[in-house]
Amino acid sequence: MNEDSPDTDHQPDAELAPIEFDSPGRFSINNPSTSPARLQVWEPAPFTLGETTELQRFNSAEQARCLMLAMLQQARRSLCLYTPDLEPWLYNHNLIQDSCRAFLLGHPHNRLRILLRDSGRAVRDGHRLLTLSRRLSSNLHIRKLHPDYPAEEVAFLLADDRGLLLRPEIDQYAGYALFNDPGRTRLRQAQFDQAWDSSVLDPDLRSFLL
Repeated sequence: MNEDSPDTDHQPDAELAPIEFDSPGRFSINNPSTSPARLQVWEPAPFTLGETTELQRFNSAEQARCLMLAMLQQARRSLCLYTPDLEPWLYNHNLIQDSCRAFLLGHPHNRLRILLRDSGRAVRDGHRLLTLSRRLSSNLHIRKLHPDYPAEEVAFLLADDRGLLLRPEIDQYAGYALFNDPGRTRLRQAQFDQAWDSSVLDPDLRSFLL
């Protein structure tokens, strides 16, 4: 799962070497219609945010969950989630809810921002992060991409100014994680912030949160 990541600390952003991504093939992600069982245990990956420099590739739901959980639990200032629909297979779990709650309560200035394309499934079926946003509305903000915004079809998580977990194709589990790459994280942060600035409030989501 480990591959050497190019050292970006000393390269200008424009000279970041591309990360090659070999698709394992397309398949359908069948999200469960109900919330995952509370007894299901996920273990965070053994990597350290701000220290582990190797690129971590993954190609299964289990690997994605372990890497994502490790980033969530180690973030100390900022979390940004760019997602098509709050992907239940990845984010609708009690450990994710608990990790996000601990992060948001860890410091008054900590913020979790979620930018999504469609909230219909999450509102209809319920989602733990929506429940959390009702309780911690001053620290957890959810907005919808503007329908005319030319957004890239990817999904990613940003943790502080170092961590990036990215899935280049949203209908696949596969992707990669970087735990200490400020260059690539900064580029994705700029992409997120630009999309966030043009985003809109979702009437369906607003009604649910009220």
